[in-house]
Amino acid sequence: MTDILAAFGWIFDPANWVGAGGIPARTLEHILYSLLTLVLAAAIALPIGFAIGHTGKFRGVAVGVSGALRALPTLGLVVYLALITANISIVPPLIALTILAIPPILAGAYSGLESVDRAPIDAARSIGMTGWQVFAKVELPLALPLVIGGIRSGALQVIATWTVAAILPVGGLGRFLIDGIAVQNYPEMLGGSIIVIALALVSDGLFAIVQRLVVPRGVVAGRVRDTAEGGRGRTRTTAPEGATTS
Repeated sequence: MTDILAAFGWIFDPANWVGAGGIPARTLEHILYSLLTLVLAAAIALPIGFAIGHTGKFRGVAVGVSGALRALPTLGLVVYLALITANISIVPPLIALTILAIPPILAGAYSGLESVDRAPIDAARSIGMTGWQVFAKVELPLALPLVIGGIRSGALQVIATWTVAAILPVGGLGRFLIDGIAVQNYPEMLGGSIIVIALALVSDGLFAIVQRLVVPRGVVAGRVRDTAEGGRGRTRTTAPEGATTS
């Protein structure tokens, strides 16, 4: 309990809120690093995931590659990339963490498209929609909650793991942990960890809101209508999906 109080004392110390090494500056650096990583990972993973989900091809390869990328030790990869490139800038951890963020985003993309019911897809094709129109107007809107869920998972991993990048002379909240270890400043280490946790929770909450907002209204209305119609039947041995009320 004393350590926690000391950590919060460090967080709310005005001296730690000013300058290039202060909490606001380090938090902003961490956010920018995380956003850049997510953008790069999404630019790679989403097109591949959408292609796999739309065509149904190479899913086994994607699952295998995703599993292999998840198994890579992030800290070891950061150090290895820094050594082979002779680069101690932001580049090695950016590459390593982009690799880390690809699997959940890729899984969310192809799983989202695979989860779409075939009925609306077949209906869209029957009225003459092209493959691209089916994807853009039917599959993607219905799959978007799971796609956002994949990005949400990737964001949490990236925010938490960017702290290890501070083993190199880069910014971010990991500086408080690495610098604190060097001088045995435990309130600084614990305080930095608390800020990382808070940032991850805020990010998760924002993505959860977005995930709810992107659910198509027709899908929600359809579930409510199905529930209402199902309640009129005489048999109650099985309940329709969504029939549970709080």
